[in-house]
Order: sequence, then C-alpha cells, then structure tokens
Amino acid sequence: MGNSKTTAAVTSTGFIGRLASAAVDVNDDETTRLRKTLLLLASGLMNVAAIVWLLIYWWMGLKLPTSIPFGFQVLSALVVYIYLRTQNFEFFRFAQLALFLFFPFVVQWAIGSFVSSSGIALLALLAPIGAMVCYGPRESIPWFFAFVTLTVVSGFFDYYLASGEDYGIPMRTVAVFFVLNFTILSTMMWLLLRYFVQQRDSFQSELSRQHRLVEDERQKSDRLLNNVLPEHVATRLKHNSGTIADGFPDVSVMFADISGFTRLAEELTPKQVVAFLDEVFTRFDELVDKYSLDKIKTIGDAYMVAGGLVGDVSDYVDRTANMALDMIEISRNDPGLRRYGLELHVGIATGPIVAGVIGSKRFVYDLWGDTVNVAFRLTGEAPNGTITVDKTTYRRICQRYRFGDEREVKVKGKDVMSVYSLEGRL
Repeated sequence: MGNSKTTAAVTSTGFIGRLASAAVDVNDDETTRLRKTLLLLASGLMNVAAIVWLLIYWWMGLKLPTSIPFGFQVLSALVVYIYLRTQNFEFFRFAQLALFLFFPFVVQWAIGSFVSSSGIALLALLAPIGAMVCYGPRESIPWFFAFVTLTVVSGFFDYYLASGEDYGIPMRTVAVFFVLNFTILSTMMWLLLRYFVQQRDSFQSELSRQHRLVEDERQKSDRLLNNVLPEHVATRLKHNSGTIADGFPDVSVMFADISGFTRLAEELTPKQVVAFLDEVFTRFDELVDKYSLDKIKTIGDAYMVAGGLVGDVSDYVDRTANMALDMIEISRNDPGLRRYGLELHVGIATGPIVAGVIGSKRFVYDLWGDTVNVAFRLTGEAPNGTITVDKTTYRRICQRYRFGDEREVKVKGKDVMSVYSLEGRL
C-alpha cells in the first residue's frame, strides 16, 4: 500500500505526471523516483530554454548559428530516449549532467566571452546542483570542481578577448540577455526546487499517514494483548521473546463457579449462553479493575482471579476477599442469575505458585501449584452463595472480616484441611 500511494504522489496528473510515469520503475524507492523525475524535468526545461534563448536572439535581429542549440536538443533527446528504452539511470544521469555542464560554456565560447554571451555559462550550475540531487553531496564535488574549472578557464581567455561589440553584439542586447539568462536560470532552479519540495512534502505526508496506521495497529495489538494477558505480563512479552516464567512465594488465588449453569446451558440457545456469560463476567471484570487484581482466565462458567502478582500491591489478600464478597452480592442481585435460579460459590487459597506464558499460538498466561489446586477444590466445597477460604487466607484477614466456624474437609489430593466461610467485612 505504501509504495502504491507514494508512486501516486510522484506520478501526479498532467505533463509532469506522464514524464514521471515513464521515468520511474515500480521497484524504485522514493528517493530514486524523485531523482529520476527531477532529472527528466530538468532536461525538458533546459531544452525549452534553448529554444526560447535562440528565438529571442533571432527576434532581436541577431542571426546566431542553430547548430549548437539544435545539437544540444538532439543529444538530450537521444539520451532521454535511450534511458526510457533501457531504464539505465546511471547512463542517463551522467550523460544529461554532462550536457548541462558543457552546453552553456560551448555557447559562450561560440559567442565570444562571458559578457558578450550575457553570462549564459551560469546555466552550467545545473550540473553540480543536479549532481547534488541525483548522486548525493559527496559525489557532486567533482561536478562542482568541473564547473569552477571551466569558469576559470573561460575567464582567463576572456581577459584577452574584446567586448561584445567586437563580435557584433550591441551592449543593449548583452544587457537584455543577462536579464534573460539570469531569469531562465532562476526560473529553472525555482521550478525544480518547488517540485522537489512538493514531492518531499508528499512523501512526508504519506510517511506520516503510514506511521499513524502502524501506530493504530500497534495500539490495537496492545489492547488485544492486554485483553488476553495481564498488563504486566503483556508488557514483558512485547519486550522479551524468551520464556516468561516466574515463581511467587505468596499469591491469593480465587475461583468462582456458577452453580447449575451446566444444566441451564442445555436449555438455552448458544447465543443466549454466550450473552449471559458475557454479561456476568463483564461485571466481574469491572471488579478486577476496581481492586487491581489479575484476571487469569475463564473456564466454561468458572472465573479465575489472582492477587499478588504485581509487586506494588501489598494488601492483595484483602482485595481478593473484597472482590469475592462483591461477586456474591452481584450473584444475589443479578436479574439473570435470579431468573434462572443460579448461585455463585467461591474458593480462595493463598500460598506459593508458579506463573508463566505457554504456547506459541493462542498463548495463555496460567498459574500452577498446590495453591491453585486447593483454591479450585475449595470452590467445590463452598455451598452455593458462599465463599470458602483456606487457613492461610483466614489468618491473614481474620481481624478485618467475619468468618463462620472452622470446619474440616477432605480435599482431593490433600489430607483433611481446616477451612472457613468468609461472611463479610467487620
């Protein structure tokens, strides 16, 4: 898309557009396209200037020979023709700049001197300036020295030559052509510079547009990544292509499960199932943001959250407990849950875990360890509409929350455990 847009900017409509279309190649980069177009444009302007220059001389009654201007036009046209047929830009660049350099001096020598030719040699400045654009600053140095050398040599011989009167050219005519030659040179320079600035601005505008598109796509990717992974994990993943795996000595893990949802899912349409879960889990997501916790994943109708994965949050056990209480409150008041007779039961455990990103496609951030298993098992031990926590969680927050009596449960894969029902805040 970027290349086609930029090519369109260079190959604008009109005569210049047709010239540019013939000069550039679809595989050229922006700089090469601009160099080719400018050199082709300069060639056309120089040929027009030669015709204007000769016609004005004739109009003023001076019958100068046509061989030099005509010879320049033939050679210039031949160079352009060869380039358009072969697309050999190296040849075109060197040959055309050489014509720009020598033609004005040849005309000056044919007329007589710098004064009698009205400073036409100044047009040779197109050669070093063109080399600056078409080659580069360093490569233009020989062209500039060639221009200076020809100027000095011409000046040396002019010192021993007579004025324009000796060659039959009145000084009034010399003055007119001084103005004409300076006007032609200035006009050509201005037109070329104007075209260069227009194309540069067009390139910059297109580059800015492409940059904005890239930035928009990057932001979309960031938002998508942050929706899939916790923000702190997504940030690391963007800057680290290696394995992301961490051990945490103390994390609160919570599972919340909608009791009776499996039965309900068999009665609802797929669209109704997804819409229902989306509504409920969206409210849970808002609680995750409210308490600065990390949503790990959803598994069917189960919702998994962790607190303590980010180092700057120290009261993560309290935050997890608060979110669990708010979730129970939502389940009691949510019209959808009440309409279908569904309830929430929650399990919380606190302890060491291992966290990391797995997979190269559709990767997922997950937690592993005994703490995770206990939290999941406690969800099943929690009666509907209640929160069951392990002893570690109870000890951390028992001074600030209300709990039911201690009870012992047999958890799969564990010995008998003491658990507590979290009932509210003190």
